[in-house]
Amino acid sequence: MSKKIKIGALISGGGTNLQAIIDSCESGKIDGEMIFVGSDNPEARGLQRAKKHTISTFVVDYKKVVQLYKNESDETQPPEDFNLDEIFSKQNLFTNDRDIKKTTQYFVTRAIAEAELLDKIKTYPVDLLVLAGFMRNLTPYFIDRFNINPNHPRIMNIHPALLPAFPGVDGYGDTYKYGAKVGGCTVHFIDYGEDSGPIIGQKAFSIAPNDTIETIKEKGLKLEWELYPECIQLYAQGCLETMKMSYTLESGQAYTRTIVKIN
Repeated sequence: MSKKIKIGALISGGGTNLQAIIDSCESGKIDGEMIFVGSDNPEARGLQRAKKHTISTFVVDYKKVVQLYKNESDETQPPEDFNLDEIFSKQNLFTNDRDIKKTTQYFVTRAIAEAELLDKIKTYPVDLLVLAGFMRNLTPYFIDRFNINPNHPRIMNIHPALLPAFPGVDGYGDTYKYGAKVGGCTVHFIDYGEDSGPIIGQKAFSIAPNDTIETIKEKGLKLEWELYPECIQLYAQGCLETMKMSYTLESGQAYTRTIVKIN
């Protein structure tokens, strides 16, 4: 039997993907152990799921951080190692014509919250961090401090669409509104953009003319609960390798992207 990896999770809501991962760890489908569950939402129902399995939990209340910042509270100073220019140069969440005031507030408050996240996480010997319905984009501040080795990503996410199509918060809704004939879900490593990191695995389902947004979500969730544990197990087995691939577009422009190779 492989050595079990230590898994941490971040959630925002009900935690059905979290439950699928916990169950897979306990049944042996994943050579891993869930050691903590953190949330940005004190009311997240997934925290109760974790407690039923005697898994440690914590909360970093993002909304409270933002409100204190707006009130110019002394409690909302960015961490000492925070460099706004560096974050702006790395991030791919906002375009160059961004509103500087709003994006500054965004990255400063995120860094404050993420510094607290990192402080809580560092007490655990975690190998892999999984985002299981965590409705906050992690910024370069967090990513660079958790992914100590940039060639060995350790933050995984699941998205309710067949990326690169339909990134963002409403993957199934966007799939439905577009009129797509096929939907699905994607597990990927995160990077500095929104749902743009290297893809690990995908599962797809057909969309019939009589499907509704509710039935599409039902189909998708069933596949999510299969796909996420499968991808985590590949990580636990050491089967995932990231590689940089270079391309030349028809315009002559060089293009580089990171892909995941399954060994």
